[in-house]
Amino acid sequence: MSLPDQSMGDLPVEVMVDILSRLPVKTIIHSKCVCKKWLDIISDSYFANLHLSRSPTNLVIHHNLGFDTNGYKKPGTLTWVDLEDELDHHDPRMTLDLNLSPIFQNSQILPAGSVNGLICLWQVCPKRHNIYICNPITREYMILPRQRNCIIVYCFGVGLLTHEYKLIRIFQRGMPPYSTSSSRMGLFEAEVYTLGTGQWRSLGCVPYWLSGSSGLFLNGHAHWILVDRDSPEKIYAFDFDKETFDLFPSPPSSEAMRGSLGVINGCLCQCESFNSKLTIWVMKEYGVKKSWHKEVVIERSISPGLPLWCVEPVYVIEGFKDGVILMGSFRGVLFVYCPQRKTIVDFVKFDRSFKFNAWVYRPSFHRLHNFENERVDVF
Repeated sequence: MSLPDQSMGDLPVEVMVDILSRLPVKTIIHSKCVCKKWLDIISDSYFANLHLSRSPTNLVIHHNLGFDTNGYKKPGTLTWVDLEDELDHHDPRMTLDLNLSPIFQNSQILPAGSVNGLICLWQVCPKRHNIYICNPITREYMILPRQRNCIIVYCFGVGLLTHEYKLIRIFQRGMPPYSTSSSRMGLFEAEVYTLGTGQWRSLGCVPYWLSGSSGLFLNGHAHWILVDRDSPEKIYAFDFDKETFDLFPSPPSSEAMRGSLGVINGCLCQCESFNSKLTIWVMKEYGVKKSWHKEVVIERSISPGLPLWCVEPVYVIEGFKDGVILMGSFRGVLFVYCPQRKTIVDFVKFDRSFKFNAWVYRPSFHRLHNFENERVDVF
């Protein structure tokens, strides 16, 4: 990139900010090297917020690359793909190779969520279990204080009112009896970590066993499916502002054998697998039980080559305005459902020798250095 000419240099700062915030991420990264003025603009929090408001939705894929020579799982790579491409042409935009970072050596990496360009990663290895918050765009990362208990579920999110970034985790304090929810009181405990405070805080006991590991973040809440036949609702939610747990309205269905939560066009959805078909419920009005709508029913017969929901749960990653739904399986297969043609096709071609998972990601230039009381390093 050439140096800015005199006319560009004479533009008002607000005009330069507006122009730079509309550029592709790679171009903005290169622009930081053009001159100090551009570097200062791009490093400012106002620019980060403006860019995020215009940042397109991307797909991040964590690709598991198997084992190293010592028998440890490799950390893998983070690759993001532009979702605004045509469905038959999705090219990887950027890749962060976690295998090259000394901090991730000889460990398995599990994604724990992404909010406003910040990604939460859970590191699992024989000698340490760390949780990292990182921004692949700025190449910054922080390590949260070590956990002392076995994590059951977690979720990374941000409050709608406080705008505080938090990680909620629920861990097990005893062996779960297979009985009523009241007898499980005291077995599970919740803690929350607010970025910038440097410490975990206890939120007390949680009376339910929650399905899966990573919760779904939407509208300032974490959401999990309950594993409890006695509960009148089958979804449990955590409010990141109030720091409270509550039962959440679930779909009017009792057929779910394997369920998962997702988001379609900004609405909460739930996938249910039952009798060789996949049903997707969508909550049209957040928090209103009557607004649940049976959006899609996919019969196994339309895709004999991908009978995924008969083997394991399928989860929704994103929905598009034309009705196309991007989905994945926990074995690491990505595909799209086209309702107009009632067909399922591959979404993006990746080496399927190893498993991978995917989630929606919006790149941002939010700097972790803005959080006080946190040690921030660079990859």
